[in-house]
Amino acid sequence: MIELDQLTPEEAADHPQRNVLYRAIGQNEHIDVDAITRRLPPGSRLLLCSDGLWNLIPEDEIRNTVFSCPSPQIACETLVKLANARGGPDNISVLIIKMPE
Repeated sequence: MIELDQLTPEEAADHPQRNVLYRAIGQNEHIDVDAITRRLPPGSRLLLCSDGLWNLIPEDEIRNTVFSCPSPQIACETLVKLANARGGPDNISVLIIKMPE
């Protein structure tokens, strides 16, 4: 809804449907896939995570943790520990890919 300019990021954080999936693998025989190609700068990071992480840790804290840790593995472990320390009521999945320098 943010991409469609229907909500601001602040409104989306508390929206009652913030966790509703609009598409998932295994629901139907036909799968609609969105494919986007981006060139990532050298040394950049790509983070994929579940709502179990981003519901508990603000974006700026996630960013600071990812860039301050010595490796993607340590950053993932640190983020999961932070989310668990804050209650961790949901699945917490984190994947970080660091582009070569």
